[in-house]
Amino acid sequence: MSGDKNGHKLMTLPEAVGKYVKDGCSITFGGFIGRDCVAAVHEIIRRGIKNLTVIDDSKTDMMDLLVGAGAVKRWEGAYLGYGAIGLAPNIRRSVEKGIPAKIELEDWSNAGISMRYLAGGLNIPFMAIKSMLGTDIVKYNRRIKVIDDPYHGEPVALVPAAHPDVAVIHVQRADAMGNAQVWGFTGNDENKARAAKHTVITCEEIVPTDEIRRRGNMTLIPFYCVDAVVQVPYGCHPQSCYGYYAYDVLFCGDYHEAAKDRDTFTGWLDDYVYSCADHLAYCEKVGWGRLQNLTRMERHFNRIPG
Repeated sequence: MSGDKNGHKLMTLPEAVGKYVKDGCSITFGGFIGRDCVAAVHEIIRRGIKNLTVIDDSKTDMMDLLVGAGAVKRWEGAYLGYGAIGLAPNIRRSVEKGIPAKIELEDWSNAGISMRYLAGGLNIPFMAIKSMLGTDIVKYNRRIKVIDDPYHGEPVALVPAAHPDVAVIHVQRADAMGNAQVWGFTGNDENKARAAKHTVITCEEIVPTDEIRRRGNMTLIPFYCVDAVVQVPYGCHPQSCYGYYAYDVLFCGDYHEAAKDRDTFTGWLDDYVYSCADHLAYCEKVGWGRLQNLTRMERHFNRIPG
């Protein structure tokens, strides 16, 4: 783990992405139904990073953006889409037409990926589970090994541990050492941080360590799993960050419509990613008033004071 002599691991987003995310590396992203690392994905795209292997559970904006920008070589995961809004247009175009390139796909269930990260976090080679035995995933994914349980004789599926080169995880708040606190659904983030060779934490707020200790039970990821800490307010937009801002469903809908056509998508990418020097410029493009309204909505619906 990196950091200065005081244990601080503070970096800018370009510094953290530039140091840990390289061409051809394997990567995973935190969040599940919120807390998506959209700002980090924008930075990866701006830097022109290519040939990524993404090992993950279910993702929306982030994977569609990365695939559309030509940054992904391989996907190992469960679901790619926008729920009620629709399928992920760039991913569908990549798989069906090879535009801008045909990505490799390896199918898993959400439970299968979760167990791969549990094995990685525990530093054991595999995990035995029942998930996927009743599906064709086992038929087409040769890395899933089905054996007879040596204790009861029933079939179980063995899934290999996941150890990505880097995990990028967005949280509500962290201190400069990397103690990261998550409110709400945690997904697989704790195990992703432990399984990865390097972990970059992006957060809405950086707070003093004393403040972290006041709610120590909220610390999902401890400092010793973390290599870099980056403050990125509204770093999940247009996805939500529980306690900070709501899901910008209209923005997502507009993106989904734009992404249905390759030329319209590349225009969107120019407007919201390439023409923005950094995340602050992206926020200005989206509009601070719009972002602050999402914060007001979150506080209202979840009865958060302030």
